[in-house]
Amino acid sequence: QVQLVESGGGLVQAGGSLRLSCAASGRTFSNYRMGWFRQAPGKEREFVAAIRRSGDNIYYADSVKGRFTISRDNAKNTVHLQMNNLKPDDTAVYYCAAPSSRSMLYPTRSDEYTYWGQGTQVTVSS
Repeated sequence: QVQLVESGGGLVQAGGSLRLSCAASGRTFSNYRMGWFRQAPGKEREFVAAIRRSGDNIYYADSVKGRFTISRDNAKNTVHLQMNNLKPDDTAVYYCAAPSSRSMLYPTRSDEYTYWGQGTQVTVSS
């Protein structure tokens, strides 16, 4: 059974930074792409970033490019999301996600992912 556990959320002022982590267990972590999504109150879940199993082929949402960095440590079964220059619009619950297949056609789409963490709240005050 695949389990994903996020951590690192919190309250931060605009312009500040947070680093989210997602610990994965239940299968060979290094064989699968990983993704981060977020959902703000009253809005649909949206793509944030995704990284291929080798650590390359990285995708970012336009809204976070240049501010967020996704990375992974396959030895520790962990994926991170470094978030800098945070804005109030970044306020959301952030979710870590993993697919059931090693091959993904659309890694920015939430329906390509099967496993989800419980989410971690990020609140950015103005």
